[in-house]
Amino acid sequence: MIMNNILCTICVRGGSKGVKNKNMKMIKGKPLIFYSLDHAKKSKLFSNVVVSSDSKKILNYCRKYNFLDIIERPANLSKDDTPKIPVIRHALKELEKKLKKKFHIIIDLDVTSPLRKVYDIKKALNLFLNSKSKTLFSACLSRRNPYFNAVEFKKNKIKPIKNLMKKIPGRQFAPKVYDMNASIYIWDRKTLLKSNTVFHNKTSVYLMPEERSIDIDNSFDLKIVSYLLKK
Repeated sequence: MIMNNILCTICVRGGSKGVKNKNMKMIKGKPLIFYSLDHAKKSKLFSNVVVSSDSKKILNYCRKYNFLDIIERPANLSKDDTPKIPVIRHALKELEKKLKKKFHIIIDLDVTSPLRKVYDIKKALNLFLNSKSKTLFSACLSRRNPYFNAVEFKKNKIKPIKNLMKKIPGRQFAPKVYDMNASIYIWDRKTLLKSNTVFHNKTSVYLMPEERSIDIDNSFDLKIVSYLLKK
C-alpha cells in the first residue's frame, strides 16, 4: 500500500571511477539503474520516486518512466568526493519545492546494489517504523573481521587494526562485526535535513545476507552481480 509521506530517492552520477558509466551498464538486457527503479515501483510503498543525476543520458532514460520525478543535479554536488547525504537532501528539497508537499520519511536505494529484494525494502521500513528510529541502514555480516584478520601498516610496522586483551583462537571467536552494504538507507525528514551522518542514538540496522549485499565498486563486482542476476 502506497504511503503518502514516503519518498524514494535514487541518486545516480554519470561518472564513475571503478567502472566507467557503470550505472548504465547492461545486465540481462537492462541498464543497471533499471533494477533499483523496478524495486521502487514494485514495492508500492512510495507516493513519489525521484531520480537525481547530472547525466543527460541517465535522465533521458528515466524520463520514459511516468512514475518518476526528475531532478537535475548541480555540478557542485556531482564531484568525485561529494558525500551522498547532501545529494539526497538536495533531491528532497527540490522535489518538495516542485510539488509543494512535505515527505516525512526518505528511503534511498543505491543503484550499485541491485541484488536487494522488494521484501528487503518493506522489512527495512517496518523495522524503521516499529523501532521509532531516526535513521536506518542495511548491512551484512562482515567476511573480514578487524579483531582477527584485518591488519594495517603503522610507522613501517604491520599491526592488527583491532586488539583485544585476550588472544582470539579463530575468527568464529571474535566479536561480530558488520559491513554497511550500501543497499538501503532510511531517514526521517528532520534528521536528514539537519545531519550529515546516518549514526544517531536511534539508528537501526537491517541485516541482509551476503548474497544480496554486493555493492558494485569495480569490474569484478560487476561480473559477480551480472552472473547472479542472470541466474
